Amino acid sequence: MKGQVRVLGIDDSPFDFGQEKSLVVGALVRAPNYLEAVMRTEVTVDGEDSTDRLVAMVSGSNHSDQMKALMIDGIALAGFNVIDIDRLHEATGIPVLTVTRDLPDLESMKAALKKHFDDWERRFELVTTHELRKIKTEHKPLYACGLGLDWPEFEELVGLFTVRGAVPEPIRIAHLVSSALVKGESYGRP
Repeated sequence: MKGQVRVLGIDDSPFDFGQEKSLVVGALVRAPNYLEAVMRTEVTVDGEDSTDRLVAMVSGSNHSDQMKALMIDGIALAGFNVIDIDRLHEATGIPVLTVTRDLPDLESMKAALKKHFDDWERRFELVTTHELRKIKTEHKPLYACGLGLDWPEFEELVGLFTVRGAVPEPIRIAHLVSSALVKGESYGRP
């Protein structure tokens, strides 16, 4: 993979469940950690608009033709606003990779979805459509699912963009920017 590869990292901002909307930031990073652009959108807390809002943000960007992949912190934004990564990939033509530090407790997730959402089955199906696979890093492994590239290419991208710690730079930078814009200062881990 060439050294000038660019990935858009996507993360949501901190939010309270009483809020209607949550800020989502995209950080376009050239390997390994050169920030080239920042973009933003908003999604509804626990809503159903995350896929549409990401498609609009990415497709409307002047940089979309440079993106090798979209790297998202998890499969949901703003609580349980679950991303349909198949539709996101199809609509943008860009490979999509979701990344998480820990394997989710799917039974607890299913119980929470059942308790709070009439459409819990559809949301749970989006969460479980693609199997999470382990990606080794110098620290703890990450867990990811993706489509649009062969799995070894996704592993290579994660390795290329993981400079320090376990989180790839596009996601780490998106997290820092989103939390700073909402809280006035960045904090916490993605």
